[in-house]
Parts: sequence; C-alpha cells; structure tokens
Amino acid sequence: MPALDRQDEPATTATPMATPRAGRLRYLILAMLFAVTTINYADRSTLSIAGDSMQKDLHISSGELGVLFSAFSWSYLVAQLPGGWLLDRYGSKKVYGAAIFLWSLFTMLQGAIGFFAGAAVVLLFALRFVVGVAEAPSFPGNSRIVAAWFPTGERGFASALFNSAQYFATVAFAPLMGWLVTALGWEHVFTVVGGAGVVLALVWTRVIHPPRSHPRMTRAELDHISAGGALIDMDAPTAEEDMRAKEATSGRRNLRHVAALLRNRTLLGVFVGQYFINTITWFFLTWFPVYLVQERGMSILEAGFVSSLPALCGFVGGVLGGFLSDRLARRTSLTAARKIPIVTGLLLSTGIIVCNYVTASWLVVVIMSLAFFGKGMGALGWAVMSDVSPQRIAGLAGGLFNTFGALAGIVTPLVIGYILDATGSFDLALAFVSVCAALAVASYLFVVRDIARVDLPETAYGPASV
Repeated sequence: MPALDRQDEPATTATPMATPRAGRLRYLILAMLFAVTTINYADRSTLSIAGDSMQKDLHISSGELGVLFSAFSWSYLVAQLPGGWLLDRYGSKKVYGAAIFLWSLFTMLQGAIGFFAGAAVVLLFALRFVVGVAEAPSFPGNSRIVAAWFPTGERGFASALFNSAQYFATVAFAPLMGWLVTALGWEHVFTVVGGAGVVLALVWTRVIHPPRSHPRMTRAELDHISAGGALIDMDAPTAEEDMRAKEATSGRRNLRHVAALLRNRTLLGVFVGQYFINTITWFFLTWFPVYLVQERGMSILEAGFVSSLPALCGFVGGVLGGFLSDRLARRTSLTAARKIPIVTGLLLSTGIIVCNYVTASWLVVVIMSLAFFGKGMGALGWAVMSDVSPQRIAGLAGGLFNTFGALAGIVTPLVIGYILDATGSFDLALAFVSVCAALAVASYLFVVRDIARVDLPETAYGPASV
C-alpha cells in the first residue's frame, strides 16, 4: 500500500476575517450542529438520570444496571467505522439526518419499557445498543460538515463549539431530567428528550445542505469559504469525483484505507492523542462523583452539584480553545495554531494529581475544575481532523478517530475500578489520569507532525469500477 501523502491546504491558511458581505449562513449550520450534539449527549445520559427510579420500579439489580450502561459504549465503538463509511458513501445530510431520527426514536421507546416488566432488562439493553449504533455517525458527521462549511482559519472555533456541546448538555439537561423524574416519572425523561430529537431531525432536513446547493447560500460567502480551504464539494461531487468516491469507499478497500491511515505518523498521533484525552473525560463522567463521596466525604447531593462545575468549566475551556486557535491561525502556521491550545490545556489537566496532596474540599473542586477547563481547551481533535482528513474518506477517518476515543470510554472505568479494588484509594487513579494527559501532550509534540490535508495518492484508489 503506498504511503499517505500530505496535500497542502489552499493558499493562506491564515484566513482573513469574513466581512459582513460574505454572509453568515455557516453559523446557522454550526448552531444546528451544536443543538444536535447537545441532544446527542442528553440522550446518552437519560439512563444515568432515570436509573435509580427504574431500578426500584422494574426491580433491576445494580449488576444489571451496569450491563445496561455498557450497552451503548460497546455498540458505539463497533459502529464507528461502518458509520464513517456510510457518511462517505451517501453524504452527511442523509446519513446524519437518519441517525438523529433513529437514535431519538429508540430513546423514546425506552419510556415504554415499564409495560414489559418481565423483559425490561433485555429490551432496554437492545434499545441502548441500537442507540449506540445510531449515534455512531454523529461526531464524524460533525467533522465532515465543518470541513465543508468552514475555512481553515475558522474551523478551530467551529469544531470546539460542537464538541463543547457535550458539557453544555450536562449543565442544561441534567436539572430538567431530574425534575421530570421527580414530577412526572422516569418514563418522561426518555419521551421528552427523545421527542426533542425527532423534532430536530425534521428541522435538519430543512437546514442542512451541501454549501454549493444550499438555497440561502450567497456567492460572496461561497467564495469566502472556498478560498479559505472549505471542502465545499465534499457531498456534492462532480460525476467523475462521485465515481472515484464510490470506488474509494467500496467495502473491499476499507481495510486497506484503515491500514493506510494508521501508517501515517500524523494521523496516528492524533488518534492516540484522542484516546488519552478521552480518558480524562471518562474519569469525570464515571468516577468523579464517587471520588467526591468516598474520598472527600461529600453527600450525594453535594457531589451532584459539584459535578456540574467541571462540566461548565469544560464548556468555557472548549469555546476559548477554539477561539484562540483561530486567532493564532490568522497570525502563525496552522500547526502552531492547533498545537499551542492543545498542549497548554492538557498540561493544565495534568495538575489533577495535585488533589492527592491537598485536604480542603474546596481546593479539590478548584483543581478539578481547572483540570477539566484545560481538557476542554485542549480538546481540538475534531478541528485537527477537519484539517487533515483525506477528503474522499473523511467519514472513515473520523470514524477511526472516534473509535480510539470510544475505546477510552470502555477501558478507563475498568482500569480505575481495578485500581480502587487493589489499593482502596483514588491516589493511583488520579495519577493514572494525570499520566494520560501527559501522554496526550507527548503525542501532539513528538508524534504529530505538520497539520495539513492528508490524502491517498491516486494509485491507492485503483481504477474505477466498470
């Protein structure tokens, strides 16, 4: 298999600021991605919020609930590459829109589990499993749309904003879902959040189009984003490009393309970096509340309130990191513009180990919030993927990138659980998270090279099918 070549972005990576005449339609597209990603993470957290009440009503054991929690992660991991392939083959509008509708429908159906009490665990596992499958194209789809709609000098903020929706979902929906459980019953957590997703799926069909064919696109904005490096024809190729894209995404070539992507040093560094960055995320999503209760002696109510603070800081850090990256892109190289916020933010995250040496609970909360702020600031992986993904297989590349991130969601809770069983303390667990943050820094400093568009040479795609 020929090695991957690097293809430079169009001239001037440092895209000038858009003038008012250039239009702002792309920010409507970004607002849609933010809303959909917020609902995406709200759907993922429904079982966490409703789980306690469901256990009591449906007589679900803690062990069974743990299995139900894992159903999403396993299917989400397995479906990443197929989801990316579908995006490349059929386009973001169709595949992503269908995914939103399906995951929302399957979420709504979880509200009816109470009518099948005898088979509740089996049915709920199946529904959580298919939600994971349906959500697999979401983040690769976000990355493809940002690459198509935003010039290089604006992708940092755009990617950081949709990625920060995961933190915003916790801040915005956790109180609402808690109120639904208390006031109306756990069933309505699923029906309300799932119903909101169904409505968004319908809005998606009206808002999302390829840039060149969008009914509200102006020539000035199209010229602006195209000149800045936006891949405006990613989902609207010419007949010749469409033929080549179908050949590139044919099933018999997928494994070769995956192997080629993994052989590229820069892409491999980005993939590995995402694994270590997501380790920090999954510590906060799974073990952080337990740490506050067991290690710091807080009540469950206090832990629930405190847990929202790192999420808020992560959101602020994510937006700030994207903003700073784009500002730097207009003044320096794209490589420096992406790496500086990533390295700075993740170095801040390594400070989580300091919690092992302080006793005041308020100081622990401050350190944890700073660590998650740094993680948000450094979570520019999707912006980097929009910059470097091979155009014809951007979905497959994004799926592989997200596979590494999803793997951390499975490994991290297990490793920390093993550490706690073996030591009875969180000291080594926090050291583990801190080391992972440092390894992410090392990956971006010493493995990732120049950040520029990567593409397979023509010979790698082979002759067109006849």
